[in-house]
Amino acid sequence: MKMFHEEVEANDMKKKDENISAMCKPAVGEAGRTGDWRDLRPIIDNSKCTPFVKKKAACYLCWLYCPEGIVKAGIPVEIDLDYCKGCGICAEECPSRAISMVREDKCND
Repeated sequence: MKMFHEEVEANDMKKKDENISAMCKPAVGEAGRTGDWRDLRPIIDNSKCTPFVKKKAACYLCWLYCPEGIVKAGIPVEIDLDYCKGCGICAEECPSRAISMVREDKCND
């Protein structure tokens, strides 16, 4: 009986759910594109952003702490505004203060 359970666990480990990962991509869910109701928009100043300045993968605390998983850890760092709710956690966690939160009505698209 123990062998059966080990086989089941092994088979379960082979299955991969693309939506359960720190690297998953946002998708349109029941609430739709949720970024359209935010009041504050994150704006990245690449001249202060560590990965952009150093031209290598570094820092990415904004990506790590974003509760919506909508920050792309690349060079440059990108934020998917279709899903960003404007919570400001990325700006709070950024050690170089490269992200500022700007009122939506003050943004020039």
